[in-house]
Order: sequence, then structure tokens, then C-alpha cells
Amino acid sequence: MKKNLIRQLNNKPSFFVESTVYTNFAPVTRNITDMNIKELSQKRFSARKYTAEPVSREDIDYIMECVRMAPSAVNRQPWKFIIVSSEEARQKLWHTYEREWFRTAPLYIVCMKDNNECWTRPCDNKPHGDIDVAIATEHLCLAATERGLGTCWVCNFDTAAMHDMFPYDHLEAVAIIPVGHIADDCPHTEKKRKAMEDIVEEI
Repeated sequence: MKKNLIRQLNNKPSFFVESTVYTNFAPVTRNITDMNIKELSQKRFSARKYTAEPVSREDIDYIMECVRMAPSAVNRQPWKFIIVSSEEARQKLWHTYEREWFRTAPLYIVCMKDNNECWTRPCDNKPHGDIDVAIATEHLCLAATERGLGTCWVCNFDTAAMHDMFPYDHLEAVAIIPVGHIADDCPHTEKKRKAMEDIVEEI
């Protein structure tokens, strides 16, 4: 079984897509929203129910180009983003996170850090890879919001099952982001945030 998975990785099946393929994405031909970054931040929420409508290639390309533009420590770009869209790949991914709502998404993006590429802070040897991938992943979520799509950060996945599906030695999954058109009956609670004076200090 393991040999078959490794062979699949070497052959790069269709659901393995590196972010670098999006260097020349198709121009956006439709105005999805005029929201500014504050409005996008307010509108984005953890969507946990999607319709069966596929995510268009134009939307995928736009989102991944926004991901590609994300900053990273020393510009190392220590990441790989795997687009999971085929039925076979989606069913395999479901075993990493056993939730009914999770299965409603038509598309997933597995956000991985490259431990061989991430910058490490010299004074305390703190690796920066998780931070870099998180920056790029939130670019993903905000770009999807701009396109009228829903997303949800999923980090509580089965790491062993994830490694079985993607048995890279140097890559480690940080998050799974389901992407799709939000269902009309998707749960959407009021966004609650700490007061500004609780999180900001000026000296």
C-alpha cells in the first residue's frame, strides 16, 4: 500500500498541484466584490456546509495567485499547496478528518510547510515555517471570500492518516482548507472579537 502511494506521488497525479503552476493565471474577467480588506476580514467566517456546485478554474487560479504572492521569512516560500478535487482524492482526505460537514466541500487545499526550506531564527533556533504557511493560508481564505466562496481552517486532522496519504519526508501538513459555495443553511454565528484595548498597547 505504501509503495503504491509513493509511486502515485512520483507520478504526480492530477490532484497534486504545486503553487508554482500559477505564475500566469488567467485574467479576472468578472468583478466579484468591491470589498476592502477590512470588509473582507469582517465577512470571512468558518463555513461548515457547502453546496455541490464546483469551484471554477478561474476562481482557483485567482485564489492560488493570491497565495503565491504571500510574504515569507527571507522569502524562502517554504510551502506546497495540494489541491484535492477528484472524487478519489476527496474520499481519501475524508479519513483524515471525520466530520459530516467536511464531506460537503467540493474542493480542498492542503497547506504544507517544507521543513527543508523554512528560515530558522538564529538566536533561539525557532523555525518560521508554520508562521509563513499561516500567512499564505489566510491570503487563501480572504481571496476566496472576495470571490464569494467559503472556507474553514481545519487543523485538528489525523496526522498519521495525513502522512499516509502524503508520505513526503520533508513536507508537513499545517492545515486543510475546504473551499466551496456556502450553503444557504450553513451555520453562521455572530463574530465575537476582543475589544481593541484588550489586544493593542502603544508605548
